[in-house]
Amino acid sequence: MGWHNGPAGLAHGGQVMRVGIQFFPDIGPEVKSARDYWREALRLVALVDRYGYHHVRTVEHYFLPYGGYSPNPVVFLAAAAQVTRHARLVTGAVLPAFNNPLKIAGELAMLDALCDGRLDCGFARAFLPHEFRHFGVKLDESRARFDEGVAQVRLLLEEENVTSEGQFHSFRNVTSLPRPTQTPRPPFYVAALGTRESFERAGANGYGIMAIPMAGGPMKTLIDAYRDARAAAGHEGPGTVMLAFHMLCHEDQRAAEQLA
Repeated sequence: MGWHNGPAGLAHGGQVMRVGIQFFPDIGPEVKSARDYWREALRLVALVDRYGYHHVRTVEHYFLPYGGYSPNPVVFLAAAAQVTRHARLVTGAVLPAFNNPLKIAGELAMLDALCDGRLDCGFARAFLPHEFRHFGVKLDESRARFDEGVAQVRLLLEEENVTSEGQFHSFRNVTSLPRPTQTPRPPFYVAALGTRESFERAGANGYGIMAIPMAGGPMKTLIDAYRDARAAAGHEGPGTVMLAFHMLCHEDQRAAEQLA
């Protein structure tokens, strides 16, 4: 489940909490095929508009049961776009460390068109050593690849005929197609765990935050740091915070405790 806290956009102003669903497969072929897993996921997605869920989200991971059924969130969200009309679609999150920004920008803009401007773009630093090993990327380059990748994707989505000379990827006089449906681009989110610096960086850049309240530091302190950094950088409003909380719902409490 995901909680999305941001500007209400309602007559009375203020903040609201919206609830969405997140698909984070932790499963392998010996338990369930990918076909069956995603078929079940789409059946649930088909209900989100009816029951008023705000968003649908999935991850990017590789190779192992932990997330490995979802190597490209854009693929699933493109399917989800066809069975929803109102829910936001969230990449939770794309990993710039393993992707060329030219490819990311094109795919995100295509998804934004397919869902009629309902896309939210989440980005994360990769952290699993086996992914870096298999992709031939150095783990200690994670931060630099993330910062460069997000900045280049933003440039490609917001502007045309752009040039960027990066440490890892460079391009000259490129206009990424298709152009985003949302202007100047879909909202950006940054996944952050528990370091104050990560929350402050996201705030200073004007991005939203994706966090896991059970895994990191005290959320109030970190969210306050995020909002203070936003304000100090001149961004309007308190920003948007998306919290992911994994749970098991069951009509029988004892059964839920045993299965969890």
